[in-house]
Amino acid sequence: MRDFSCFGENGVQVADAASSSSAPIITSSGKTGQNLVTCVYQCRLRNFSCLIVTLTWSKNLMGQGLSIQIDDSTNQCLCKVEIKPWVFSKRKGFKNLEVGSKLIDIYWDLSSARFGFSPEPVEGFCFAVVVNQDLILMLGDMEKELKNKMDASNFTPNFVFVSKKEHVFGKKLYSTRAQFCGKGQIHDIVIECDLVGMNDPCLLIRVDGKTVMQVKHLRWKFRGNYTILVDGLPVEVYWDVYNWLFGKLTGEANFLFQTCLSAEKMWASQSNLDPSWSNLFRRDPHSHGLAFSLVLCVWKNE
Repeated sequence: MRDFSCFGENGVQVADAASSSSAPIITSSGKTGQNLVTCVYQCRLRNFSCLIVTLTWSKNLMGQGLSIQIDDSTNQCLCKVEIKPWVFSKRKGFKNLEVGSKLIDIYWDLSSARFGFSPEPVEGFCFAVVVNQDLILMLGDMEKELKNKMDASNFTPNFVFVSKKEHVFGKKLYSTRAQFCGKGQIHDIVIECDLVGMNDPCLLIRVDGKTVMQVKHLRWKFRGNYTILVDGLPVEVYWDVYNWLFGKLTGEANFLFQTCLSAEKMWASQSNLDPSWSNLFRRDPHSHGLAFSLVLCVWKNE
């Protein structure tokens, strides 16, 4: 089984004042879970060079936060910008940076953003990155409003959503949403696992209400992988629920949903990209394939 992991102990801890709960999330082990989502985008410039943009959406008792990091194709960090919780900072603005020969402009408007249980906004927001007056990344559903404020050419952003890593919380049911190809359908994903009073617990995964995977005898099969089909594409599912069953210090489980397309098909599927998101796991930007990936770190609440 491949090695995959979620965020480390030093990850950002965050909270949404508009969410249903403003208190820190306590897991069944008494450990505080980190409520954050990290999204990675591979962006292609007009000269065909690539940049990697990583957004980490977070929330804590102080409010929403956002971290932006931009790397070059050799994974060297060009810049990092922290938008601190909204109690202390504006919900919209821009940042101008000069890094070597690159002029980088970062714009955001989260003043009308609406959220679910995740720190990632679902609507009413816009985020953009401009490099040397080329718009390379545009997210959200308020692009017209933001474009009026940007000093950018008409270059259409060419990017792929490389990966999404998310912390998910629950007692028996753990849910999220995912899009496994460029303009494919956004799917509801539910992981179900009831360990209370169960001598032989079972793990279920449903996509859009349909059971696509069932693991019986979980105490013997606490790690493994299985292939499902989503949008006609094979998606490999890896799971590691050892800590749920035998862990003493932690109570989280790890899940990875991953598929793979050729780089050519991947870029083609993202042409004329709309602001909807998809899940891709970032490999070497020079490799021949880009694998879609959704990584979930699943925590049990009290």
